Amino acid sequence: MTTPLFRDDPYLETAPARVVEVGDGWVVLDRSLFYAAGGGQPGDTGRLELPGGATVPVTDARYGEDRTAIRLMVEAVPEVGAEVVQHLDFARRHRLMRMHTALHLLSVALPFPVTGGQIGEAEGRLDFDLPENPDKDEVTAKVMALVEGDHPVTTEWITDEELDANPDLVKTMAVKPPRGSGRVRLVRIGEIDLQPCGGTHVASTAEIGAVAVTKIEKKGRQNRRVRLGWVE
Repeated sequence: MTTPLFRDDPYLETAPARVVEVGDGWVVLDRSLFYAAGGGQPGDTGRLELPGGATVPVTDARYGEDRTAIRLMVEAVPEVGAEVVQHLDFARRHRLMRMHTALHLLSVALPFPVTGGQIGEAEGRLDFDLPENPDKDEVTAKVMALVEGDHPVTTEWITDEELDANPDLVKTMAVKPPRGSGRVRLVRIGEIDLQPCGGTHVASTAEIGAVAVTKIEKKGRQNRRVRLGWVE
């Protein structure tokens, strides 16, 4: 089992760890800075510093079969028991954190069921169960008003039973919150949004910066794909 350090502190860039399992091109640590791909957010990248100072690039992070261990994809596999230092590519992570939080705001600006989504460094998108194309400029203005509201972003936990009693918390139709541990993580944005999410986010909406709706595509009779990108 891997302790997910990113869950409590998404700003942590460096941390020691011990190798507990290895495989063909992957390694499992007892604690991980690296977010494992899920919920539309890519896995983190960075490097491992080995005993003696050599480094091994981490090219991806994925959950193992039972989702309790995080496998880091590496080109050279250290030995089980080795003490390593994790170095996160934080510049990349921070762009993903900003975009992920911006997509939460997009779901506030467009309060319709979400049928899919993807988070990238340069662009993110959400698919909505929506029969008509919304106005790009109006949606951008709503999102930016939320960004500039400087709303705090925090996390909390509820039980599976509490989530069952509050099904309206779940906005996504295609991706369900991870279950099985007995509790579910919620991300709260001020007083404007609360939903289950296991990803990494910035501490305040103001940290997102300037974004805009770049494209709206029709993906079915009642499905609209709304793309969000950075404004330079």
